[in-house]
Amino acid sequence: MLTRDAILLTGQVAIVTGGGGGIGRGIALGLAEFGADVAIVDIDGDAADRVAALVRARGQRALPIVADVMDRDAVRAAVARVAAELGRVDILVNNAAGTRPINLLEMTDRHVDRQIDINLKNLVATTQAAAKAMVAGGRGGSIVNIASIEGSRAAPGYSVYAACKAGMLNFTRSAALELAEHGIRVNTIAPDLVPTEHMARFAPAILSEAGKGAQARYIPLGRAGNLDDCAGAAVFLASAMAAYVTGVTIPVDGGTWASSGWTRDDEGGWKLFE
Repeated sequence: MLTRDAILLTGQVAIVTGGGGGIGRGIALGLAEFGADVAIVDIDGDAADRVAALVRARGQRALPIVADVMDRDAVRAAVARVAAELGRVDILVNNAAGTRPINLLEMTDRHVDRQIDINLKNLVATTQAAAKAMVAGGRGGSIVNIASIEGSRAAPGYSVYAACKAGMLNFTRSAALELAEHGIRVNTIAPDLVPTEHMARFAPAILSEAGKGAQARYIPLGRAGNLDDCAGAAVFLASAMAAYVTGVTIPVDGGTWASSGWTRDDEGGWKLFE
């Protein structure tokens, strides 16, 4: 019978890549709030330390690890360190990613390679390393990938990033099938607009008053997402509440994927292409 304890993560150990800021920080703190010990893997050591302090303030163990997820050997070493120092690996959140807008005709090979390295290759390496640790532990586990709604729709200016996120969606499905026999579930969260420090740097117009007005028209729930929206979905997928959920993608987007071109007018009605 379902009980309230099914949402708790007591005694479990989570790894969050890119956990030093933005959505990763929100998820790391959400997992800690529900009882998980958390390893924060981030290229910025100071940021990882700050999040680790917040995890400890919630009464949980924290392990900050400095690593560049584009260095696949460093990723494997980070997972091994978590297993050795925290004793187990139960949850992996593949959050680390990166992009910047660039026109297809202006891309260089270096830009394309970097996008694939940070958004796709790191996903495969980290998932494989964590899954091996979970199999060795014999308790199953949960892997939560942080994609983007751009993995399901066009993203002019972000074509390679969107292609990588589309790849993440299919990787999730395939990995879910391969790891099911080990009791490891693999799912994806696909956020849309969630203002973060990174977004404030490269797309400040989105956070302006005019941008907020547009959000009220284009986002069915009338607002941008926040870190807790993503953390809530991650906690659910990591917990026993989602014990029979694997291989799926959950849009955390306020309804923008469902709206697909429908926008709200000044009177609150819905219009298509107006």
